[in-house]
Amino acid sequence: MKVLDLKKQFKHLYQPSAKKIEVVQVPRLQFAMIDGAIEKGMEPGTSPRFREDMMALYAVSYTVKFMSKLRKKNPINYPVMALEGLWWVKDGNFDIRVKDNWLYTVMMLQPDHINLEMVSEAIEQIRKKRGDNPALSRLRLETFEEGLCVQTMHIGPYAAEPATIERMREFMAANGLKDNVGPNGKHHEIYMSDPRRVAPEKIKTVLRHPVVKI
Repeated sequence: MKVLDLKKQFKHLYQPSAKKIEVVQVPRLQFAMIDGAIEKGMEPGTSPRFREDMMALYAVSYTVKFMSKLRKKNPINYPVMALEGLWWVKDGNFDIRVKDNWLYTVMMLQPDHINLEMVSEAIEQIRKKRGDNPALSRLRLETFEEGLCVQTMHIGPYAAEPATIERMREFMAANGLKDNVGPNGKHHEIYMSDPRRVAPEKIKTVLRHPVVKI
């Protein structure tokens, strides 16, 4: 059986250093994606819509993984990758501290051999076993090319992210780069830890912002 080591292949994108800020070129990659919005008065950790979408993504990602692993012809095994979120607001004035106006695309990286037919079959299997989750009908398989970005590993509670983002912006200013989050880009978080199982001060989150050279 062929094994894809996605975590090793994309280590530079999913395991950056927490000690430094770095520039990366993010290529076109394939994701399972669902779009949504945080309800008024809520935030990602309390939003029923976000939880529903997240559960649908995990269910589909694990189902297609086992379909790939168990198929008779050319079986391929690989790790299910981390949950990711692209975040933005309608007016483009994104503020990391104000969360109940956020729009999002929640997504999970999929290997290139996973196709729409496999995803559709996985959705039907999930519906038969668990009943329908409305988020399943909003899930899509799509490529996304983020391009030139600045990123780092944030270690600590989500509420402490603004300080890390300020470090990122200081790095951008010192290196002739402009933060493109706002009307032209989206705040990107990659959740490397399960906050239900990890102490807040140990939570690992990759923070990534698209940038342009100035």
